Amino acid sequence: MTDIIALARQFIEAIPHAHALGMDLTDLGDGSATIRMPYSDRLIGDPVSRVVHGGAVSALMDTASGAAVMCHPAAPTSTATLDLRIDYMRAATPGQTITARAICYHVTRTVAFVRVTATDEDESVPVATGTGSFSIERSKEWAR
Repeated sequence: MTDIIALARQFIEAIPHAHALGMDLTDLGDGSATIRMPYSDRLIGDPVSRVVHGGAVSALMDTASGAAVMCHPAAPTSTATLDLRIDYMRAATPGQTITARAICYHVTRTVAFVRVTATDEDESVPVATGTGSFSIERSKEWAR
């Protein structure tokens, strides 16, 4: 399993937009991932309220979801987002880090399913929740 997690970490850390948004992979497990995105003036979507743009939040949630798929015990060699539905519950508090936690809860031969939640420092009320499906490609050894 360590090899799968190392591969997932390498995959996520190589994504240019993850680096540009300041994403920090903080935890990977068997089908789970946690990624943080610190507040930055570059991510503000509304200059009056100073709230982070929803696109940055969705990119964080998508990246965490892909990481959860990549480190699932079914060991996909690659993944791509097929569908990601995000429900925004509230604006993230300006100045606070946003954390996305994703769990890959079911995998078929070609599709993985994920639940993801984004929170700021107030974890009692999510900033956003989401569900997604991801295409997966498995190693030739697994497919046998």
